Amino acid sequence: MNDDQIKGKWTQLKGKAKETWGELTDNDLMEVEGDVEKLTGKLQERYGIEREEAKKRIDEWRAQV
Repeated sequence: MNDDQIKGKWTQLKGKAKETWGELTDNDLMEVEGDVEKLTGKLQERYGIEREEAKKRIDEWRAQV
C-alpha cells in the first residue's frame, strides 16, 4: 500500500495501527492523519527508535494491511 492509499484509508487503518503500535495514543493517530512522515516521527518519539527503524516497521506494517 502506497502513501496515498494509506492517507485515503486512514480512518479504517487507524485501528490496525493502534493494534500494531499500542504506545501510540488516539491523539497521535489523529495528528498523523495518514501522513507516513508524521507516523515515522510518532514512532520515533513513542518507541525511542531511530528514523530508519521506524521506516522499516512502517514498511512491514504496510505489507500486512
